[in-house]
Amino acid sequence: MARQERTFSDKFFLFLKGLGMGAANKVPGVSGGTVSFVLGFYEEMIYSFRKINYKALLLLLNGRFKSFYYYVNAPFLLLVFGGSMFSYFSVSLVLDYLIHHYELYVWSSFFGMILGSIYYISKEFNDWRTKNVISIFIGIAMGVAISFMNPAKENDNLWFVFACGIIGVSGMTLPGLSGSFILILMGNYVLLLVDSVTVLFQTLTEVFLGDFSFMDNEEQIRYLKIIATFTGGSVFGLVFTSHILGYVLKRWHQIVTAVIIGFITGSLGIVWPWKKEIYKMVDGQILLDGNGDKVIQNFKRYFPDFSSSETWIALFFVLVGFGIILLIDKYGEEQKNYLDEKI
Repeated sequence: MARQERTFSDKFFLFLKGLGMGAANKVPGVSGGTVSFVLGFYEEMIYSFRKINYKALLLLLNGRFKSFYYYVNAPFLLLVFGGSMFSYFSVSLVLDYLIHHYELYVWSSFFGMILGSIYYISKEFNDWRTKNVISIFIGIAMGVAISFMNPAKENDNLWFVFACGIIGVSGMTLPGLSGSFILILMGNYVLLLVDSVTVLFQTLTEVFLGDFSFMDNEEQIRYLKIIATFTGGSVFGLVFTSHILGYVLKRWHQIVTAVIIGFITGSLGIVWPWKKEIYKMVDGQILLDGNGDKVIQNFKRYFPDFSSSETWIALFFVLVGFGIILLIDKYGEEQKNYLDEKI
């Protein structure tokens, strides 16, 4: 992929796309990989991760920092992941609030966006040979199977946390696979994306104010070790899976796209708006996390009541979600036409 200079507008929108991917990664059932696929930077992201290799390490060790910077496509990565990190402490907090107070409507919007994503990816897919159709059904089966799996128990063993990082980050590299939902299935969603992140934010605030008392707090150090290990696993997983994905995308692009279409379709059950939470129980009491919120064990899905005005409002938000993807699609087409005219 040739190096190209981005305008300020391009950089700003890329940062916003990173915001969207970061927010999606935190919400169970929504895939950051799907967001990157729909917003048109998925393949560049995979390409950039693949450049973090032995040659990049040699450039770094030899002090050729500028060459390393451009070799790994750092301008792109910094914008996308800068947006993702910023969203973790901003947009995702807003999402947490909206899910807590307007859960049905938020999930309805997500459902519409996933439907729009399927449309977006499928409209460019015109290879309906038998092997690709079979691949779509394999993807659907995989998505449905994951949707109905039961979560495991929480486990803070650092090797397991590292594995959670490797597997959980797959939501960024595999469209349709929600990393947050995978962490729920592994039992560590609250530990890694709620409790540990809260402690990290608290610690960073203390350090900024010149307070280093956390070094004597064993519980705080424990959470910091957990979040550091999880981050290490995530970085390793990003680089490792991107090399695999880059290879299979190059060799079997249509088959991989077919599996992605099927997988996203099968994962619709995860974001089905009409569901009730089943909470974890300990000695007859609902288990609470560090923030006092109920810990979700699973979901019970049901069909909506069409006599309720709430259902029709939810259906409106499904259309809103679908419409957002159509607008993104329209924007992408305009940008593509603009670039073609410049060339």
